[in-house]
Amino acid sequence: MTTRTFGWLAAVIDVVLVVVFALIGRLSHGEGATPVTLWITAYPFLAGWAIAYVTSGAWSRPLALWPTGVVAWILTVLVGMAIRVTAGQGVEHGNPLPVSFFIVASVVLGVFLLGWRAIVRPIVRRGERRGVAVAHA
Repeated sequence: MTTRTFGWLAAVIDVVLVVVFALIGRLSHGEGATPVTLWITAYPFLAGWAIAYVTSGAWSRPLALWPTGVVAWILTVLVGMAIRVTAGQGVEHGNPLPVSFFIVASVVLGVFLLGWRAIVRPIVRRGERRGVAVAHA
């Protein structure tokens, strides 16, 4: 598998995990999960992820924890939260960003965006040592 192909696969995995994060959030609060409501919840974090993907050079090192995974994680959370606050999403009792939500989002997105890389990276490296053509980790 080429780095370019693996870069696209990594992007799809990241996007799916961000959408799963939004879905879990909606369902855990007893909110509907139609395509529209899921989009409304997910798009701020997807925007943050997209900025991270471009700025971290993720296409050239899709499995790298640094900078790819860490930048994806941090910008997904920070840009996502900034867009949510700006859009008035999740505002409770005059508090534009509950600290508990920030913590939960940070932990879950960190586990999602770093976790799969931490699991797959050693497997890919082992394959590279055996001569299997795969993406650079």
